Amino acid sequence: MIPTPYRVRSRRPDRADTVTLTLEPVEGACPPFLPGQFTMIYAPGVGEIPISISGHARSGGYLQTIRAVGAVSRALCGVRVGDVVGVRGPYGTHWDLAATAGMDVVVAAGGLGLAPLRPVIRELAAHGARYGRISLIAGTRTPATLLYPRELARWARDFDVLVTVDHPDRAWKGPVGLITKLVDRIVFDPARTCAFVCGPEIMMRATAERLMGRGVPAHRIAVSLERNMKCGIGLCGHCQLGPLFACADGPVLGYDRVAALMEVKQL
Repeated sequence: MIPTPYRVRSRRPDRADTVTLTLEPVEGACPPFLPGQFTMIYAPGVGEIPISISGHARSGGYLQTIRAVGAVSRALCGVRVGDVVGVRGPYGTHWDLAATAGMDVVVAAGGLGLAPLRPVIRELAAHGARYGRISLIAGTRTPATLLYPRELARWARDFDVLVTVDHPDRAWKGPVGLITKLVDRIVFDPARTCAFVCGPEIMMRATAERLMGRGVPAHRIAVSLERNMKCGIGLCGHCQLGPLFACADGPVLGYDRVAALMEVKQL
């Protein structure tokens, strides 16, 4: 429960309200993470919040993509290179890439949901021969809010990548509208397809239902739950969702287990 000190090695603004921090251990280090897991990050004097891990840092640390939406996240987005923050974890379940070997893979991301899926996409790009047909679909509010545009362009060389926006600008030439429309545009064999879905809950529900409508069974659709976590280890109960704790039983869970639970609004 005691945070490990990590130094900010680099800070990259991704969009107006979002930055990606490269964190390196000051002394000692947290264990390696699996794609989909999260850490609890402490902003000294402000507080602690859960942040999904968006990648490995070469120094043995983590990449963390953070959007400024509250007091703690604003403080973390405002750190400078050389500042020290606290890190606990990694915690939670992960995206089961091993189960997708030889199968078609659909990755669906909404908004900041692309960050927890980034390690999965990088693995798919690096070892594409292990899988069948790979498709990445992503949705965002505007072209200016799209995460990792350069990486998306690189990934498009290796597999199908489609991006849609809610509000296009004059330069936008791609699809416009809900990400669910992109499900109908990608090619996969539903009998041998696994899907990883992350984003706002309404987006995850709609995308999962559309995938099921095309024949993908619910147990082969994984979603990442986001609830109000305080401890990260299933003690405080803030993230309880029916019989599950998002931090300990999730955040990554099969849609067959959480479809009904996701209809319950967070207090």
